[in-house]
Amino acid sequence: MSFDIARHAQHAPGRHAERALAPDLARGVMLLIIAVANAAGVVFASEPGVAPAPEAADRGFTFLLFDLVHARGYPVFAVMFGYGIVQLANHQGALGASPHQVRSLLLRRNLWLVAFGFAHAVLLYYGDFLAAYGIVGTMMTLVLLRRGDRFHRIVLVIWALSAVEVVVVGAIVVNGIIAGPDGSAPLPVSHVDSLAAPGYFDSMLDRLGEWPTHVLITLPFILIAWLGMWAARRRVLEEPARHRTLLVRTAVLGLGIAVVGGLPAALISAGWLHVDESTARMALLLHGGSGMFAGPGYVAVFGLLAMRITRPGVVVGSLAALGRRSLSGYLFQSVAWLVLLLPFTLDLGDRFAGPTVTGLIIAVAIWLTTVLIARLLDERDRPGPAETVLRRLTYGPRAARSGAARGAGENRVTGRKRGVRAS
Repeated sequence: MSFDIARHAQHAPGRHAERALAPDLARGVMLLIIAVANAAGVVFASEPGVAPAPEAADRGFTFLLFDLVHARGYPVFAVMFGYGIVQLANHQGALGASPHQVRSLLLRRNLWLVAFGFAHAVLLYYGDFLAAYGIVGTMMTLVLLRRGDRFHRIVLVIWALSAVEVVVVGAIVVNGIIAGPDGSAPLPVSHVDSLAAPGYFDSMLDRLGEWPTHVLITLPFILIAWLGMWAARRRVLEEPARHRTLLVRTAVLGLGIAVVGGLPAALISAGWLHVDESTARMALLLHGGSGMFAGPGYVAVFGLLAMRITRPGVVVGSLAALGRRSLSGYLFQSVAWLVLLLPFTLDLGDRFAGPTVTGLIIAVAIWLTTVLIARLLDERDRPGPAETVLRRLTYGPRAARSGAARGAGENRVTGRKRGVRAS
């Protein structure tokens, strides 16, 4: 059974007019956060990426990394991933697809994401999230997608309990700080063998061992994606004006928890706060737990910004163009780290300044490159290469040629389109 959507997709109205701006803008901007975080990890061959003994300007940049970047970018994409599942399902339903057909489409797409993730991890970068997205998307399609509103409110209870947990862990950390340092313990970061391997083949073998563990560790972000699914059912980003109060509260609370919760780890990593080993371990736990709240916080900010943008200019349009090609932008970054930063390639990690500053410079440069490429592709009405391949595998070659640049019908404000025939 397959979707015969190609002949209808070529008559689709308004290439970008139907799309909600906030999701695309969020993805495009937050790829900068992902770039900065991953570049630091590659430079220092650690997770999270942190200088063992930062000096001078590196201290300030290390502080900002921990408070605003590390563990604060991927939750945004997790929220948007859950949001996108509902959008895609609604859009296909509007085309006339049955619930069974929609489920089959989503399962096929998510399984291909797992395959993408495996190839990405083995060939390029151990810290892959695509496979975890695929597994989580499969679980959400089978278990959550067709549930009612009352069931989906469970995720709000879970998030409330998570906030209580963050407060409790924060109190433990504060108590450890007040008690006074019994030493100067660093944050318990993990060394990543594949990022320090002497050759490409060695790094591949290391990544084969690292990838499964990384996927298992990241699977709990289903709770973040579930919140995105709840928000999509309420059309929060398609109708931001109607949800302005919710967005304001989410932005303030989400980012407030993330910033305050990240402070102890940020101060310790910069060398401005000295604690014992137990407190350092709890500070890192607090950092990760509070980081998940940055996901809805940042997304809410972009929802509020989108309300004020009636006609996107060159800058906003370029960022949104990258957001529509976020998979290609993400993979482009991994290629860049492989070529520019690993020990067996150009190894530019400390060529320009301290390693933290150098990593930041390279990350910004790579992100700007993807913004420019996305802008050029957008002007030519061309999709990103990774999006084209994923759509071809999910829908078939005819649909890929006719509709990939329009984002496969995802992230649309409305679902009004002509019918779809399944055969």
